[in-house]
Amino acid sequence: MKQVTIYREEGRFGGWPANYGIWSWGNEIVVGFTVGYHKSDAGFHKRDGSKPFIATQARSLDGGETWELVDTPCRLPGKGTLSANEHVAGKPNTDGDSEYDLAKSYNLTHPDIAIMCSRSGLREGAKSWYYVSLDRCHSWEGPYEMPMFGFTGIAARTDYLISNSDEALFFLTASKSDGQEGMVFCAQTKDGAKSLSLLSQIGPEPEGFAIMPASVRLSETDILVAVRCRGRAKNADAEWDEKKNWIDLYISKDNGNSWDFMNEPVDNTGIGGNPPTLTLLDDGRLCLIYGYRDAPHRMCAKLSSDNGQTWGDEIVIRDNGGDPDIGYPRTVQRPDGTIVTVYYFDEEEDGERYIEATLWKP
Repeated sequence: MKQVTIYREEGRFGGWPANYGIWSWGNEIVVGFTVGYHKSDAGFHKRDGSKPFIATQARSLDGGETWELVDTPCRLPGKGTLSANEHVAGKPNTDGDSEYDLAKSYNLTHPDIAIMCSRSGLREGAKSWYYVSLDRCHSWEGPYEMPMFGFTGIAARTDYLISNSDEALFFLTASKSDGQEGMVFCAQTKDGAKSLSLLSQIGPEPEGFAIMPASVRLSETDILVAVRCRGRAKNADAEWDEKKNWIDLYISKDNGNSWDFMNEPVDNTGIGGNPPTLTLLDDGRLCLIYGYRDAPHRMCAKLSSDNGQTWGDEIVIRDNGGDPDIGYPRTVQRPDGTIVTVYYFDEEEDGERYIEATLWKP
């Protein structure tokens, strides 16, 4: 396994690639994340909420061996950040001063297309929007406003499956009936991303939360979605860090119209929990990658040779984490079969958070 540093700067905080997305065209890979400032006494996430977070893109032209960074070339719909408002003092949002572009239809099978989703928050009142690029993320058209789909808050991260030139499925998170995060659902477009509509809810409303879906298509009809889950503590007064966190897997056999629980491939992701990234490999196996936030803090993978029905033993792809604040991976596979997994990490308990990639072959 090879570890490649994408972004690291003393005194800065690079984080959360899973909130932004990863896209690839052969050996050309683009990944998004955000960059803020380190603060030692800020709690679980050692970031300074009084200073700005800047959305950042890293691009590799050699399959993840080297990277070049730019500020994400997109316009925000109002005040705030690109998917980092919960980490900013005062929690700014786009209410009252939002300016969205008029949505239009795209050819979703365009060879250089990419779609990126963003959000203003996590709970009731959160708004979400999306962008489309036709030049491999060199520029982004939008922002286009997402509907509320009948929910009181939408916390969109980037996860979608393109079906044809007009149709795609978006896998998103909504607030629960009590206004808290969250529950996952599937939305659809039939007009080239000009409009989105609710297709189905994935699983029941949870007692804790179910958020941050990661999807993969197995066939024209069959889709798997891995979901980051948190339970409700037995003691109602328990702190968030006393609650169990794990990953569930759901399957649809009718192209996203309905969903059934499949299994629990990871029964513990540690304190705070961590989202999955799910990839269908060229050889037909599934690869599930996640951060493990209990000690020893590490990045892990599991493989399935039977479309997710059973999972192999944990594979550690990065160890020696300094504390629980790591993970949020996104993954692509190179043409030569190498897996490129991008995540945020630290090596010391009070060290700066940086963006790293593990290059490996299972």
